[in-house]
This record gives sequence, structure tokens and C-alpha cells, in this order.
Amino acid sequence: MSLVLAISCYTSSCSVAVANSGKTIAFKTLHISQGHAEVVIPMIELVMADAGCKVSDIEAVAAMVGPGSFTGIRIGLAAAKGIALAMGMPTVPVDSITALAYTAGNSDIPLLVALDNKNGNLICQWFTDNGSSINDLCLCTATEAVCLSPTVSFRVAGNVSEKVVLAATEAKKTAYVVQRCDVPDIRSIAILANDRLAIGAYGPLLPIYLRNPISFN
Repeated sequence: MSLVLAISCYTSSCSVAVANSGKTIAFKTLHISQGHAEVVIPMIELVMADAGCKVSDIEAVAAMVGPGSFTGIRIGLAAAKGIALAMGMPTVPVDSITALAYTAGNSDIPLLVALDNKNGNLICQWFTDNGSSINDLCLCTATEAVCLSPTVSFRVAGNVSEKVVLAATEAKKTAYVVQRCDVPDIRSIAILANDRLAIGAYGPLLPIYLRNPISFN
């Protein structure tokens, strides 16, 4: 077995999952605007009980590292780091953009994942038709993001999809909305982490912030 515990405290939700060999075997998501620190540990205990495993059975701990809510990211990372340190486990970072791209799935045209940065810009990253990233995470306008499109037609996911569609129309391109949410599915985070564990792709849980953390509170 290759059990992975995944934790995500992201904006208005707190989520925990356990994945084994590429499949999620238990998960729970609680939609809350605050109080993540109080509920995350009980949620971990509940999900692990549902999965029929103990902390000692876990091989690695994964966490969503952002970009996203500054406070939420800190809480999720603190919980994951605490468990990993106490049990001597490796950690696996998963960013929200990659998790959203994974949830959107593959297709025969590229995918743009774009999130609202709440300052007029978008947090963007392009992915090929098979899910490989084309560029690094970047801050740009919807128009600039569309200009980076490698094709005339593309898919878009994220909570600013409509802005991208309008920018694409102005640029005489076509954008197909496949997902409008900004919260990654915890099951995607868990499975991505499980896949990375299988190839030994561990790493430190370092938060990703693309603007002043103060403005995330």
C-alpha cells in the first residue's frame, strides 16, 4: 500500500482525504468561512477512521500549498507539517492550479487555469492537452493570458472563466469553460500526491503566494 493523507484549508472550505495506490478511499469537505484550525484535526481523525487506517499506516502527508487564502494555507500546512514531523514522514506539496487542472481532465486542446487575484490581475497557468504545464504560475490580465494561448481554441477553468471568455472573443479566439470553481477537489489533491509518492517526488511544504500575504486575510 502507499497511503497518503491529504489536507487542504482553502478559502471557504476545509478538506481531508486518504488515497491509496491512485484511488481516494475516504474524504470529507466542510464548507466554512472561518474556524479551520478548530476542525482540521477532528476531520483528519474522522477520515482516517473511515479509511480504516491509523496514522502509523500513512506513508506521506500532502497539503495544498496555494496560491489561495493566506490564513487557510498556513493552517493546512501547520497541520500537515506537525503530523509529518511527529511520525517522520515525507511531505508532498500540491498547488491549487495543478489540482484544478487535474480535475478538469485532459482533452485535445490546451487548458488555461485562471483564478481571481483580487487586484485586477489573474493567477494563470497553461497546460497541454495531456495535462503537462506549459508555463510557470504568473500574474497577468485576461487579455495577456489569452495571448499566451498556443492555439485558437482552448479550455478554461477557474473562477474568472467568464473574463477569459470575453478576452478570447475580443482576440478572435474561442474559450470553452470546463470548470468555474476556485476550490480544488481534495480527491484530486490526494491522488496527485499519491502519484508523486509513487515516483519519490517528495518536497517541503512551502506556501505559494503571488501577492502581499496581508491582503489574503
